[in-house]
Order: sequence, then C-alpha cells, then structure tokens
Amino acid sequence: MKQIAAKTYQFRLGRTAYRHNGLLSLLLLGGFILCGLLTAAIALWLFPTYTHTFTPYLKWQDVLVALCCFITFISFGGCVLITRFLYALHAGYTKEMVALSNTALVVRDLSHENLSSIFWLISTALTCFLTALLGVIPEMLLGWTLHLSSPLLAIFATSFVLVLSVAGLVLTLPFLSFIVIGIVGSVSFCRKMGSPQVYYLTSQATLSIDSFVLTIIYPDTPESMIDLNILEADDQRHLLHLLLERWIGDQRPWNPSFGEEIVAALAETEHSAVLV
Repeated sequence: MKQIAAKTYQFRLGRTAYRHNGLLSLLLLGGFILCGLLTAAIALWLFPTYTHTFTPYLKWQDVLVALCCFITFISFGGCVLITRFLYALHAGYTKEMVALSNTALVVRDLSHENLSSIFWLISTALTCFLTALLGVIPEMLLGWTLHLSSPLLAIFATSFVLVLSVAGLVLTLPFLSFIVIGIVGSVSFCRKMGSPQVYYLTSQATLSIDSFVLTIIYPDTPESMIDLNILEADDQRHLLHLLLERWIGDQRPWNPSFGEEIVAALAETEHSAVLV
C-alpha cells in the first residue's frame, strides 16, 4: 500500500497472487499456442492433398481444413486475451489494483477467474462452430448420393439429402451468427479485462463483502467483484479499515449492512493472522 496524495491510497496486487496468476496465464498461453500451431500444420498438410475444383457438394477435406483454421484462429485469439490479462496483472502489481480516495474507488479485477472466462469464451466459440458444421453434414452426403449406381435410388437419396440440407441450414446459420457476435463482443471484453473501473462513493453506490469478495455496483457502470484474498494481508486490513472509516463518516451509507460485513471480514483477517 502507498499513499500518493492526501486521503488517496493505492493497494497493489500481492506477490503470491501475482506469481500464481501469472504462472497459470503462461501455462494457458502455451497451451493455446501449441494448439494453434498444431491445427495450422494439419491444415497446411491437408490442403494440397486433394483437388479444389468446384463441386455441387461439400468435401470432407474442406470441412476439416475449415475446422483446423477456425481452431487456429480462436487459439491465437485466446493468446491475445491472455496477453492482455498479463499486462493488467503487471499493472496491478507495479501500480495499483485498488485505489481509494474520499470521492471514488478505483479497482481492477485481477482474479484467476478471468482465465476461466477466457477458456469459457474459446470453448463456447468452438462448440458453436462444431454445431454449425453439424448442420452441413447433409451437404457432404451429396457427394455419395450423386454417385449411386441406381438412378432411381440416386434421385430419392439426393432429394432426401437436399431436404436435410435445408433443415441443416436452420441449425448452421444461427450458430454462425453467434460466432460473429461473440468475436465482436470479445473486442470489448479484451479491452475491459483488468482495466481500472471507477466508482464514485455516493448514495448510488452499493458495496458489499461476501466470502472476502468485495462487490461494487453503480448505475451505468459494470459490476465489479474483487477478491480481497489476492492483496497482501496488511493491505487487506488497511483497506478494510479505510472503508469502515469512510462508511461511518458518510451521512448516506452505501449499504446499511456494509459496516457489519467489514467487521466480519476484519475478524477473518485477524483470525488468519493468528493462525499464521
């Protein structure tokens, strides 16, 4: 913790949490890089192994190449997100994770849950793409029905597959739109991840502490949930004391029960200190 001006305090990310979250980030980053390089190599190996002339049906090689390219794309997209989180971790460790003044509370969400969110985002994108590919399977079957030896059987089988293809498009198109929306939304997600959020300590602010997680709600501002465990023990107690003083001195408390929650959190920190 350091005081940069009168009544303004900064609290940095704890060293243990910085190393732990940084190591997890690097492991996940390495996994994404390895996955992206592997699928890119498979796509490059498979692409020249078949002809690329136009056909009225999808080739299974085209589908596999498209899948490998998409996995490569989202893997390197995950690398960008993790790099952004590593930058936010460094800023929280060298500058501040929480800043408290008389009028505002500035926080960065640097919890390891951000890594879970990144993995969930990449997994969801892959699931949507696999579902979209499931809808085009009938169009791949056209390559088989068009080459049946019996003309009558070929007509019936092709007609049936065409009907399935139309039904498959009903499944494919929405999931492709979900992927596009997710890619656009991931830009905002990347920009906001670990960035400082400013909350003015007015009567409109709602603060609460549950399971040592500080939750801050303010109109027209994203909700923040800050895990106080990733601060140093001394900084935890100092921040809680400052919040309690600020809450007591405010004539318009942010949350009537917030004082009791701070006292309970302080008791927990004291108990942990005794155990140590």
